[in-house]
Amino acid sequence: MKAMEPPAETVGAPAKSVGAPTDPDGTTSVDRRQRKARQTRHALAAAAVDLILEHGLAATTVEAIAERADVTRRTFSRHFTGKEDAALDFVRGDGDRINALLRARPAAEPPLLAYRRAVRDWLADRENPAWHLRPRMRRLLALVDREPALFAAYERIRVDAQEESIRILADRLGTDDVRDVRPAVVVDAAAGVLTAALRIWARRTDEHDSGAADLAALVERAYDALIGEAADAASRSTTEE
Repeated sequence: MKAMEPPAETVGAPAKSVGAPTDPDGTTSVDRRQRKARQTRHALAAAAVDLILEHGLAATTVEAIAERADVTRRTFSRHFTGKEDAALDFVRGDGDRINALLRARPAAEPPLLAYRRAVRDWLADRENPAWHLRPRMRRLLALVDREPALFAAYERIRVDAQEESIRILADRLGTDDVRDVRPAVVVDAAAGVLTAALRIWARRTDEHDSGAADLAALVERAYDALIGEAADAASRSTTEE
């Protein structure tokens, strides 16, 4: 009797995953692990913020953060280098989102305008509100200026995000960010405007002046101020030569 041949595979059909069981909804074990890791990281970051605002930075320990998130100290160390790093993880996420929006801006936009509009789109996203607009984050942002360790962690995250922004703008301009100063100059100026606006906003205490619309308007005014000052300086430089 002739042995039955296996059915021929359809050309172009995706290869079956080996060693990665799939749920009815198409979710693999790898997907589940990644989702679990994200949930754990988020829980640790939220616990760090809560404890620091409740008890202060000095009184908050990594062990307490891990306990609040219901994980081990070892698990904490797999995600973060310290309590400051954990508390400011949402800042890191927002930097990534701004850079993703910057990459998506039309290629014809001038670099400064592209960065400004990426920030505008980030602040306008209601489904994923900016870190600073989440409950109690304003208090944490104000604390950054008063706590040297938090400030240092904030600066590391900010610099990392800006370095990526510089690379993005260099690619948009088709240039080398080491030999061409434009990407770094634009990012330092544009990110500096955003940082200044956020600090001013965090220091305000008026309850009616704390929402998304207010922060977005303040950021827009800050960018207008930068452009106005640059235009005035350029005009004076030309007329005074």
